[in-house]
Amino acid sequence: MPKTILTNVRCFAVAADLTTVSNKVELSAEVEAKDTTNYGSAGWKENLGGLGSAEISAEGQWEAGDPSKVDDASWSQLGGVGPWSVSANNDASVGSLAYFTSALRADYKLGDAVGEVAPWTGTAKSSWPLVRGQFAHPPGTARTATGTGTGLNLGAVALNKRMYAALHVLSVAGTTPSITARVESSVDNTFASPTTRLTFTAATVVGGQIQRTAGTAITDTWWRIAWTISGTTPSFLFAATLGIG
Repeated sequence: MPKTILTNVRCFAVAADLTTVSNKVELSAEVEAKDTTNYGSAGWKENLGGLGSAEISAEGQWEAGDPSKVDDASWSQLGGVGPWSVSANNDASVGSLAYFTSALRADYKLGDAVGEVAPWTGTAKSSWPLVRGQFAHPPGTARTATGTGTGLNLGAVALNKRMYAALHVLSVAGTTPSITARVESSVDNTFASPTTRLTFTAATVVGGQIQRTAGTAITDTWWRIAWTISGTTPSFLFAATLGIG
């Protein structure tokens, strides 16, 4: 990706797409530097990496009225932990760059002076690592039947690394609708004999989930999201991100 002006950052907080009500999103990640300097350090400080942390902060224009609006989502999520996914500066299409984590909704602020556009600000603090990955399902494509997503060549998972996956169910319609999403891997892009690596809990309402593998090595290099849908005239909008961390 070349140098860019930020015009199209996508931000998904659990079940809310904050893209059209946010005008600033910042991500940060750090590892504590623990001093281990000693008499054998030859006059130079030595450090070991301690605990890691990440943070997502955002702000924009306030809206309320249903679970997809920033105020409803912020109040329901405050103090709770869930998935957050942020694009680099793209439309969240399959294969585009994504940063995501499981995060605590730590604070929420709203209100300003008379005559101002009603604002909001909020911060989410990580419970899991901030993962650099890709979008595996676009938010604007409605799914009404069981299916599979596009394969992504994300590479093998080394020992003690994990495949991370976030799911944002943004809208649900129909009678008794249900969607069960899963993460599949394959040795190549044909997915002739895919292996299910992660399975999300069946979702019947809007919400978000995040999962990760156990830390064992996986030699498959191709990955995709797949889903099973049931109900009468069901329809789901959802976004999904995958990445190795």
